[in-house]
Amino acid sequence: MTRFIDVSTMSQLIETIGVDTFIADLADNIESDFIRWPEFDKSARVASHSDIGVIELMPVSDTHRYAFKYVNGHPRNTARGLHTVMAFGVLAEVETGYPILLSELTVATALRTAATSLMATRALARPDSRRMALIGNGAQSEFQALAFHKHLGIREIAAYDIDPGATAKLMRNLADYTDLSIRRVESIAEAVQGSDIVTTITADKTRATILTPDMIEPGMHINAVGGDCPGKTELHADVLRAGRVFVEYEPQTRIEGDVQQMPADFAVEQLWRVLAGETPGRRSRSEVTIFDSVGFALEDYSTLRYINEQAEKRNFGVKIELVPWVDDDPKDVFRHTRGRASSARIRRVA
Repeated sequence: MTRFIDVSTMSQLIETIGVDTFIADLADNIESDFIRWPEFDKSARVASHSDIGVIELMPVSDTHRYAFKYVNGHPRNTARGLHTVMAFGVLAEVETGYPILLSELTVATALRTAATSLMATRALARPDSRRMALIGNGAQSEFQALAFHKHLGIREIAAYDIDPGATAKLMRNLADYTDLSIRRVESIAEAVQGSDIVTTITADKTRATILTPDMIEPGMHINAVGGDCPGKTELHADVLRAGRVFVEYEPQTRIEGDVQQMPADFAVEQLWRVLAGETPGRRSRSEVTIFDSVGFALEDYSTLRYINEQAEKRNFGVKIELVPWVDDDPKDVFRHTRGRASSARIRRVA
């Protein structure tokens, strides 16, 4: 039987663990898997693009577990009352191919993206960073804000979005965090000025220049999170030239990240080597560091692994017959075309 985690169960799991703890745990799990980067069979995600969005499959495995995520990105969905990003994922045994977990990943991906930003930033930003600019205040913004506030000591956030309602939502959702100051600003330049960390999480599938060279100050760390597919960028090319650029899986980032606008020989650093101690992260207080984040399948592997461990530990979810059960003859699949064998059997986890 395969454990199934739906949206309501995921919500309960997050509430039980605590959203702050959940993000921190994910960051630690993702980092531990990045450190053993060479152990994984990796590939860029498989993407099906249209003029209005993208649907992707993201696979990765080591010798023990295989994982994939199905995820979309459709910026116009909000006008239709749908989420911009929706996802689900599977964790399976490599030895047998048996799926052990089928889980919602829309909510979990929001936390895992913030956790990845947290993981990269604590390796690259100045440790005494206290002020952050948050450009784009949509579905991902609360998670980024909480990750940096709770686990990196950010006390003030300058928030900007072209939609004032998005910023209002962010401020409303985080109103209980009285030790975090969120200030609405009228422009990107105003948000960035004086910030230690700048995070861009815009959604439009277009070549944009959210950050321009005149906005960059010595010692800044930039998380460019919104540029995550061909033809979609957030940083002016000269911003990339102003600092050291760190990436997840370089072959994928060259196609999807902000570095897609740069020559093929433009130098980038692999984040896993920093985490493993093979490459230095920040080299001085004045150095500008840039995390060109596109989202990589290993982060979802770590997330699914964590969800499965926590759900098993806490008896969350249901067991479903996602693949046919075997009684006497594992070669007899025809029996599942009739009678009792064809009916779905679902039971609550004991």
